[in-house]
Amino acid sequence: MTGVSCCNGHSRRDFLASAGVTALAAGGVLAPLAPAAAAPVPPPGATRAALRPFDLADVDLHESPFLHAQRMTEAYLLRLQPDRMLHNFRVNANLPPKAPVYGGWESDPIWEEINCHGHTLGHYLSACSLAWRSTGDVRFRQRVEYIAGELAACQQAAGTGLVCAFPKGGALVAAHLRGEKITGVPWYTLHKIFAGLRDGALLADSDTSRAVLIRLADWADAATRPLSDAQFEAMLDTEHGGMNEVLADLYFMTGNTSYRDLARRFSHKAILEPLSQHRDHLDGLHANTQIPKIVGFERVYEATGDVAFRDAAIFFWRTVAQTRSFVTGGHGDNEHFFPVAEFDKHVFSAKGSETCCQHNMLRLTRALFMQDPRADYADYYERTLYNGILASQDPDSGMATYFQGARPGYMKLYHTPEDSFWCCTGTGMENHVKYRDSIYFSDDRTLYVNLFIPSAVRWAEHEAVLTQTTAFPEASSTTLRWTLKHPVELTLKLRHPRWSKLATVLVNGVEVVRSTTPGSYVEHASLWRSGDEVELRLALEVSIERAPTAPDIVAFTYGPLVLAGALGRDGLAPGSDIVVNERRYGSYNDGPFTPPRLAGDTEALPALIRAGDQPLEFTIMSAEQAAVRLIPYHRIAHQRYATYWQLH
Repeated sequence: MTGVSCCNGHSRRDFLASAGVTALAAGGVLAPLAPAAAAPVPPPGATRAALRPFDLADVDLHESPFLHAQRMTEAYLLRLQPDRMLHNFRVNANLPPKAPVYGGWESDPIWEEINCHGHTLGHYLSACSLAWRSTGDVRFRQRVEYIAGELAACQQAAGTGLVCAFPKGGALVAAHLRGEKITGVPWYTLHKIFAGLRDGALLADSDTSRAVLIRLADWADAATRPLSDAQFEAMLDTEHGGMNEVLADLYFMTGNTSYRDLARRFSHKAILEPLSQHRDHLDGLHANTQIPKIVGFERVYEATGDVAFRDAAIFFWRTVAQTRSFVTGGHGDNEHFFPVAEFDKHVFSAKGSETCCQHNMLRLTRALFMQDPRADYADYYERTLYNGILASQDPDSGMATYFQGARPGYMKLYHTPEDSFWCCTGTGMENHVKYRDSIYFSDDRTLYVNLFIPSAVRWAEHEAVLTQTTAFPEASSTTLRWTLKHPVELTLKLRHPRWSKLATVLVNGVEVVRSTTPGSYVEHASLWRSGDEVELRLALEVSIERAPTAPDIVAFTYGPLVLAGALGRDGLAPGSDIVVNERRYGSYNDGPFTPPRLAGDTEALPALIRAGDQPLEFTIMSAEQAAVRLIPYHRIAHQRYATYWQLH
């Protein structure tokens, strides 16, 4: 590991420890357990989170659908060719490309108008950095280093810190800075490069990524400095991703207050001010334009201590997660927020629940949880992780969805490996190589267990390993076993989910705590010895979910899982769930199909009957008196489905 300096004279290792990222030994082998480096003093005005995440390298995933999804994405990342993603970067720097460009958003003329060329490379950098940190496979770090080196060559050839791949290159950015009306979203695309380089520096220990990032950030600082506040705010009316977040991250990485100040300037006041005053003005706004800004508000609060940013982030989360979300944790219709009172007009759209929105809502949820570890954040995270993120991947090919609409008879549509590259393709690369980042959290002597996923976590400060063995959600319990070098007094906080009426904790077979407060944490402190076992027993039950403004539209859940009607492939041609360049990412007419209906009212619905010995399968009788099979939504692939039902 290199000793790159960080803020306040502390080493990069100190910064990573404070951010929940510790070290890998050379070659990707996990380093022996050792006390973690002391966390640095936050820069002036910065806040310290209540909890720390664990380094991805200190958490192992064991066999489960999550590990399968990770492996599928790992294989896809290694099949992609960096030189094809770098093609337009080299062209813009007047360097000869080394390979032909990919299709879809990366090159097709139809996408030139929004200037998304190059966004995939940023996501790919982040995904490879996450994969390196999660697996220690040196091939991912080599790719990060190679791409960063190529971007450095582009900076050198162009004589500027700007690196981009969209048509017109720097001329487009210059026009945007002058206040001219442009087509496209240059800062949105550049943000992906910023974020990928940040992740390369922090997760893959890439000095080259850090150097390219700082030169790019210094270019951005210089280029925007002449703008008045009014001119800057007008520029922010165009989608710009999470530029405020990544610049705040740079402040933490370097201690350079210019980046903190620029992060503030990149915080869109037209969105910040109403939210900080607890005013919901989201109707009609493009959803995923806003969510990265809000993630940035939370990070700017951490960098500055300005509570207006914190209040805006919390209010936005409560508004979207608790009043605007579907049962799956997604939201929106055709990428936009709609009035809550019009739920019935939008819920059955084929273009609901954009996967990027779920990705970014989970990033926001995680950040808020670390500041204020409430169970409702973790409950939402779990619901969306299963029914939005895990459900977004084709388990056979590893490809991902754009929308996950609730139109009855809809089918998940997946991108192609080389000719789509939607925004959700990019976040999809990241989603499935970071599952281990939110299972466990800690403070000095307390370990939070948030998710029930087969895994193990190494807690270096206490020379401890906690191994979680579970068949959840097929079974309603999980077992945690300590491996310790010596007895240690620690506290466990185990999530009692809102979906379980009761939570019981047993230690070495003896009941020690019983909770009847769903949506809380069950706490147990003890002097633990190696081999001690803790069992958490929960209660999985079928529930009916109704929207407050449309009580005659229902969905079924089993614990955190949405149960979807598995409706088969009637009227569908082979391969009809693969979409290449179709702009709506969710419209197809492959044949007539009439979905089953449910008869009844909100007080008298047909009973769900368990399907034999299958723990997660049920049947329900339709209005046509046919049995409809219900299975977890995340297991739906390559067939029509229904998640919501209009009662008749």
